[in-house]
Amino acid sequence: MAASPTSTPTGLVSLVAVGDIMLGRTVGEQVLAKGPQVVFAGVQSILDAADIRIGNLECALTDTGSPEPKKTFTLKAPPAAAEALRLGKFDLLSLANNHAMDYGYAGLRAAQKNLARVNIATVGAGADFTEAHAPVILQRNGLRLAFLGYMDVPEERDGFDARDWIAAAARPGVAWADPSEIAADVTAAKSKADLVIVLLHSGTEIGDYQSVLSGAQLEAAHAAIDAGAALVVGSHPHQLESIERYHGGLIAYSLGNFVFDDYRGVANATILLQVTLDRNGVQGYKYVPALIQNGLPQVVPPERVPVIGTLVAP
Repeated sequence: MAASPTSTPTGLVSLVAVGDIMLGRTVGEQVLAKGPQVVFAGVQSILDAADIRIGNLECALTDTGSPEPKKTFTLKAPPAAAEALRLGKFDLLSLANNHAMDYGYAGLRAAQKNLARVNIATVGAGADFTEAHAPVILQRNGLRLAFLGYMDVPEERDGFDARDWIAAAARPGVAWADPSEIAADVTAAKSKADLVIVLLHSGTEIGDYQSVLSGAQLEAAHAAIDAGAALVVGSHPHQLESIERYHGGLIAYSLGNFVFDDYRGVANATILLQVTLDRNGVQGYKYVPALIQNGLPQVVPPERVPVIGTLVAP
């Protein structure tokens, strides 16, 4: 297990990254019925031990807005679920995904406000291009870490194209994972921080067959590292994908689901990725396996999730 924040030496930062967090549907019902502490109770000790905790919020967090009319599946969590994220001690969440604006810009702004109320920063979405591409800088143990978030996902089965949500000069939305824009943003962020970490929502969703890394996913992740990012944390495929050492950086292509209902089999195998960082980048990493049960993650022995050994490099 990673060292506790109080024992992490100056100049070292322990970070825990997780995959998709969806707090609506039956998960939201559990929050309202049992209390917000139920969501991360099964993994809380791992979250507690980190200096920084990050993930991808795969839903709107609002009681306002109207559902996106072009989508078959829209995901919305009750604002009370923000308290679950506070209790989980999350520091930063990406909103650069294909559900952040399921309830329009009103829903996105409500999520940002609900998260800000519990001191959780967000990246990857905003009122315009500038806000969506702006880094968030967190300081821990003498290190400044800049975070950026991006999305690039294929057209959905119902025909919805997430490109409709790309933030522009006078249009709210999400930061699209254009490799040249990622490179420019990472370069700019490096002038303000010791390390840059990119959260990337990209790849192919799990289906009847195991997904493989997509060209767009690889290109965006590599562009981030080539521009100087130390770490790329991926989401969207809803299953674990490989971890790669690349040009001095580390890429976790997909951490899969973390809090999510209505999935079966391999999609319920997940990890908490523990990364140790210093001024030179990633000094090491390991992971804690977990299984999602009733939509919620529970730490389990590695033998309970043998698929992790085939999808994630040790």
